[in-house]
Amino acid sequence: MLAGCQGFPSDVRESNFQPSNNPVTVDSVSRNNKLAELARAQHPRILATYGGEYSDPKLERMVAKVVGSLTTVSNNPTQTYRITILNSPNVNAFALPGGYLYVTRGLLALANDSAELAAVIAHEMGHVTANHGLQRQQKEAEEVLATKVVTDVLGETPNAKLALIRGKLRLAQFSRNQELEADAIGIKTSQLAGYDPNAAARFLQSMSDYTNFRNISGATDPSLDFLASHPNAPQRIELARAHARQFGPPGTGATDRDSFLAGIDGLLYGDTPQEGFVRGNTFLHPKLGISFSVPSNFAIDNSAAAVTATGPGDMAIRFDGVTLDAKVTLPDYIRSGWVTGLDPTSVRSETINGNEAAIASARAEGWQFDITVIRVGGQVYRLLTAAPLANTSMNVIARQVGGSFKALSDSEKAALKPLRIRVITVKPGDTVGSLSAKMAGVDRKLDLFRLLNALSPVASVSAGDKVKIISDQ
Repeated sequence: MLAGCQGFPSDVRESNFQPSNNPVTVDSVSRNNKLAELARAQHPRILATYGGEYSDPKLERMVAKVVGSLTTVSNNPTQTYRITILNSPNVNAFALPGGYLYVTRGLLALANDSAELAAVIAHEMGHVTANHGLQRQQKEAEEVLATKVVTDVLGETPNAKLALIRGKLRLAQFSRNQELEADAIGIKTSQLAGYDPNAAARFLQSMSDYTNFRNISGATDPSLDFLASHPNAPQRIELARAHARQFGPPGTGATDRDSFLAGIDGLLYGDTPQEGFVRGNTFLHPKLGISFSVPSNFAIDNSAAAVTATGPGDMAIRFDGVTLDAKVTLPDYIRSGWVTGLDPTSVRSETINGNEAAIASARAEGWQFDITVIRVGGQVYRLLTAAPLANTSMNVIARQVGGSFKALSDSEKAALKPLRIRVITVKPGDTVGSLSAKMAGVDRKLDLFRLLNALSPVASVSAGDKVKIISDQ
């Protein structure tokens, strides 16, 4: 379900549109509707993958207003939709059976007006309207059968491989056609609702720019982003522009920018306190009360499962925590069998910033590993560093990272606050440079400011404009 846009037809009826009020159970759908039952089964997995529901009544009202306006003019106005805002910094949106729509807070942070949000949601509604979910299921089932037949009859001959390649290309083309069809339906629907039809092309461009920015910064899990499962190319953006021109020149339709910006003002940006914060090259967790740093040429990725960092020379670092009986010593824990290729003679006790610790090394299948475990209170934390055997700097990096681990003081924990989107009005004398300098807790401030506000490299701001910045205030 998470592999891409998922759209399904549904016979579900509700008396009126309403935003998500209890998305964990989704009890408002018919229990006799098999597609709705599928949505209900997948919903907890969606929440677990994307950090749960993001609860903000002001924000939900704004999103619900957009969804409601699209519903009345869609190809199937009797289809009802329920929106769930996901508490994830990733930029994504998708649909499940029964008319259930999902949008991440990361996508809302990237959009700049209601018309752009309408374009995304109308695209997902287009998948539902066009029955793409069932079509995709049928096509994939046919492809599995074809693969089995080709393998059984032709074996591993070159002709067999060529047949399989052609089949995969047909399936990929089918997927692209679905996306383009949903684009066309979405642009028409948002235009009928009174929104600027050019917003779809604008937001496709913003998402493309976001992908490029993320690839450089290494932030968030790209597999959970919209463009990981939605084909994107300059040609697709140009097709969106061409669809929009059918309804009028740029400037046609409403953007409802002020209402949108008022809705996202105060929106959580980036990581949650429950998952800890990444500030530059340092990871800090206010709830656990710990922090550590990686070299400046490493990129940190913080997820619910673990914190990982990648650096030059195929080096990688993983950080997580385990519960361990206080009676078990840290050297004994390392020797307990969970480390493959452990060198028993390398295990030794250490003290890191006043905390009990143990260090060891291991080798397996062309890789070398450093294992550092640290006990803070009743919790044990693990820093695992990996690099190819040819890498000569791993031990130095591992000692640097391990030595940076520390317990946070009460004042340090209290000073840690989540980042939020703040909408401010440009004052006389303000520039792109001065406004971006006001942002806190992020790297590449100027580039990110332009990205969040869809400003080209040469665009400027004028007094009275409203812009988004990132702040911990």
